Amino acid sequence: MYRPDHAAHTASTAHNDDRVQFLVVGDETSLTELEAELALLPLCARGRVFVEVGEPSEIVALAAPIRMTVTWLVRAERSGRPGSAQRCERGEAAARAVRAWAAEMLCEGPGRTRAIVTGSWALTSEVGEHLVEVVGMEPDAVSLPSGSR
Repeated sequence: MYRPDHAAHTASTAHNDDRVQFLVVGDETSLTELEAELALLPLCARGRVFVEVGEPSEIVALAAPIRMTVTWLVRAERSGRPGSAQRCERGEAAARAVRAWAAEMLCEGPGRTRAIVTGSWALTSEVGEHLVEVVGMEPDAVSLPSGSR
């Protein structure tokens, strides 16, 4: 049954969601830390998890809240910088994924997004810098290992 009042409500509030969304990023060097961070999130947490690994054999079962989408990024199956014919370097696949996700999901600003970034220095420094300096997230909304900023 069509309800005009519901359609008007949905249309006017669809992009004004003030719930916190999470971005969780890591690589094969931080799987244990990544699992611990995901376990600390509320069961109703929503958002995206990007995990970069070198080979498909490094993909493991990863428990995450049901509203979190987990994406595995395998470097061996990806090229490096476009047009370079080089292999994908450590941190490159996850950084590209974060840039694309942020451009799509945070196009109207970061809102109440919180980021948890673990892994190699190359990954954490590039992602942290992008989220704070380009996307405009507050530094305290981006959790990085010490020394990554």
